[in-house]
This record gives sequence, C-alpha cells and structure tokens, in this order.
Amino acid sequence: EVQLVESGGGLVQTGGSLRLSCVASGFAFDDYAIGWFRQAPGKEREGVSNINNSDGSSNYAGSVKGRFTISSDHAKNTVYLQMNSLKPEDTAVYYCAAVHARYYTGAIHGQVYDYWGQGTPVTVSS
Repeated sequence: EVQLVESGGGLVQTGGSLRLSCVASGFAFDDYAIGWFRQAPGKEREGVSNINNSDGSSNYAGSVKGRFTISSDHAKNTVYLQMNSLKPEDTAVYYCAAVHARYYTGAIHGQVYDYWGQGTPVTVSS
C-alpha cells in the first residue's frame, strides 16, 4: 500500500522556522519525485517545491525561493521541507505528493502526481 505521511506542521510566529517531513512507503522511493504543495483557506492548491529522488534535482516556487529548502533522506524514505523566514501568507495545509520520475517534468505548476498525503497544517502568526 502506497502511503505518504506528512508531519511537522504547527503554529509559528512571523520570521520563524518549521521543518516538514514526508515519509513515503509502498513504492520505490529512489525512482520517484516528491512535490510539496499547499492550500490556504479559500484558495487553490499551489505547488511549493519538488525534488527528483533519482537525480537530486529540485525546483521552487518564486514565492518561497531562498526561504524554503527541499531535501531527501534516502535511508529514511523521507523528504523534508525546511521553511525559514516564515510569513503569514505561508499559512496553509501542506501536502506532499509522489510521481514516478519518468513522468516528472520538474514543473512547479501543472505536474500530475499519482499519490498524495493527508496534509499537515502550518499557521504563521503576525
């Protein structure tokens, strides 16, 4: 059974940091790309970052570039999203998703993912 389980969300003040984790199971982690998305109340879901576990390449949305860092721990089948200098507009439910690397384009927007986690909420207070 494929599973993606996010954790690490919470309440943080403006300027603070959080590290989200996405633990994957049920598929060949090294052959997949993992993406992080977020959905704020009343807004559409948007791509935040992604990483190709087969070659380590990664991409970021412009709104988080320089503040967020995505990384993979292949021994733990886990992808992390380190979020620094958080702003109130980063408040959202954050989701991770997986797609086989053969179908991965690297695009932040428009990439189709096959598997999704349940999400972890992040609230940044002003």
